[in-house]
Amino acid sequence: MQTLIAINIGIGDRTYRIKVAPEDEEQVRKTIKIINDKVIEFKTEFAGKDMQDYVSMVLLWYATQLQSGKSTVLEKDVTEALSKIEGQLNKTLGL
Repeated sequence: MQTLIAINIGIGDRTYRIKVAPEDEEQVRKTIKIINDKVIEFKTEFAGKDMQDYVSMVLLWYATQLQSGKSTVLEKDVTEALSKIEGQLNKTLGL
């Protein structure tokens, strides 16, 4: 069984503690940086009532990139990490 390490990540204005494989930590952190950069970009370009709106916009952008095959940063490991993060977000938000 693989040992997981706990890391703290921030998405938007929230912090989450997740467990990842040590070899995946760097990729997860790079993905979180991409997400947060896009949140800032969307926040300056589009109207939204709260941070959840912007995070949702980024998730839609990310999924669209994945479906169209346009993004070079979207890989299986990153997608799995985002799915875990999305699950934790939904759990935290009570969705």
